[in-house]
Amino acid sequence: MFKIGYRTIKTALGVSIAIFIAAMLELEYYTSAGIITILCIQATKKKSLKSSWSRLLASTVAIIFSFIIFKIIGYTPISLGVILLFFIPTTVFLRIQEGIVTSSVIIFHLYNKKSFTIDFLLNEYAIISIGIGVALIMNLYMPSVDKELKKYQKEIERYFAFIFKEIAVYLRQQESSWDGKELTLAHESIEEAKSLAIRDIQNHITRYENTYYSYFKIRERQLQIIERVLPLVTSLTHSCEQGEILAEFVDDISNSIHPGNTAKRFLDKIEELKTAFRQMELPKTREEFEARASLHQFFREMEQYLIIKSYFRPNYE
Repeated sequence: MFKIGYRTIKTALGVSIAIFIAAMLELEYYTSAGIITILCIQATKKKSLKSSWSRLLASTVAIIFSFIIFKIIGYTPISLGVILLFFIPTTVFLRIQEGIVTSSVIIFHLYNKKSFTIDFLLNEYAIISIGIGVALIMNLYMPSVDKELKKYQKEIERYFAFIFKEIAVYLRQQESSWDGKELTLAHESIEEAKSLAIRDIQNHITRYENTYYSYFKIRERQLQIIERVLPLVTSLTHSCEQGEILAEFVDDISNSIHPGNTAKRFLDKIEELKTAFRQMELPKTREEFEARASLHQFFREMEQYLIIKSYFRPNYE
């Protein structure tokens, strides 16, 4: 389906404004302001700011190299090659290689003009400033992604709840028809959600992390624990009293998965269960001993799962 995104609209509008301003000021090569605007409008505010700075600095470096080489060799095609031979490695060294294309345009302007004058240099800097300035203004607007982030959040929680329900089923019955696809889906959702959260961070100049990103990182670590406990659960071939108790515990967790910090209640419950398990009779058979050992390890992993969640402090609901 044909779709025009907000970035496309911003770019089209920004190019028109930049060229209009440059033309009104009667600048030479005024259409180059539009090219610079296209290059500087990025997916996020931080990327746009970095790109703009790189292009401004790279253009200054290009002008310095052009002045030196054109004065020594003259305005010839060989001069252009020599300039680029030194200019490109310099931009890479300074980590401003994003500005190579913009600076090349400036170099060609100087080559076509075949003279270095203060007025022409001011003309070039005016074009650069207009292109960068319009791009930065256009990038002041970035649509909120909160709705999408919350959608991912609910999706991940739904997968976690389903997985725990299946774990509880296996703890009770020692069998399940679950194919495990929710694990893969949870992984995919977490990766996509983290990427979106990072984009949101980069749209705030002074922000280096946000609550959503922290939340998704915590879910990622919890999912790793879930993947570790699944082999413990599926290795059970013998039912025992502790299995049923843990099944109820896991069921309770699956019904309480949300952004709020529910970890304390469950950690308190774990302490109660520890006390209760210590008071139970010791296993009488090897099968019961192995089942108890697996359940004990499962119990320890679930404690770590809850401790990780206890670090999270939601502030957006």
